[in-house]
Amino acid sequence: MEKRNETIVKLAQTALMAALCFVSFTFLQIKIPLPGGDATSFHLGNTFCVLGALILGGWYGGLAGAVGMTIADVLDPVYIIGAPKTFVLKLCIGLITGLVAHRFAKINESTDKKYILRWSTIASVAGLGFNVAADPLAGYFYKQYILGQPQQMAEVLAKWSTATTFVNAVVSVLLAGVLYNALRPVLLKTGMIHLTRTKTSHEMVR
Repeated sequence: MEKRNETIVKLAQTALMAALCFVSFTFLQIKIPLPGGDATSFHLGNTFCVLGALILGGWYGGLAGAVGMTIADVLDPVYIIGAPKTFVLKLCIGLITGLVAHRFAKINESTDKKYILRWSTIASVAGLGFNVAADPLAGYFYKQYILGQPQQMAEVLAKWSTATTFVNAVVSVLLAGVLYNALRPVLLKTGMIHLTRTKTSHEMVR
């Protein structure tokens, strides 16, 4: 029964993070129109995808980002054709961030603030670094070979996507790091984060 309740709570938290991803992408973005009726944008959606992975773990955080931002794509006539790509990439951002933060660094086993800040930042860089490389590349092949766009147009879109994805990544790493480390004490008190076992700084991976 306790395990079931914990799962329900996790799903509710995931839904909340998905909503934040949706809102931050839909309403906190600067859209840049591109040739062929396409577009790219500066947005804060990835911030909450990474934040979700740091708080909830890679699977739930990635799922929140994937669901929230895919729904945002589906509801936008410009981005709807890229919704499948969005789902896969955002899920991967969360999985990679969670893998580094929780499986490798085990930040939920530490009370060392410097250690947590360092590894939450490294985890965010890992997840979003993947996205900086994968988003333009996946977009290029998706648009050329699946959607049938001309190669030259696909290349132009990939170059623009690289620029905006990089800027989004830098901003999201900074914001997610600040938000996670600022909110962590509150999340511990409210039970959204549980310390599974407290280690001293000498026990942690350096």
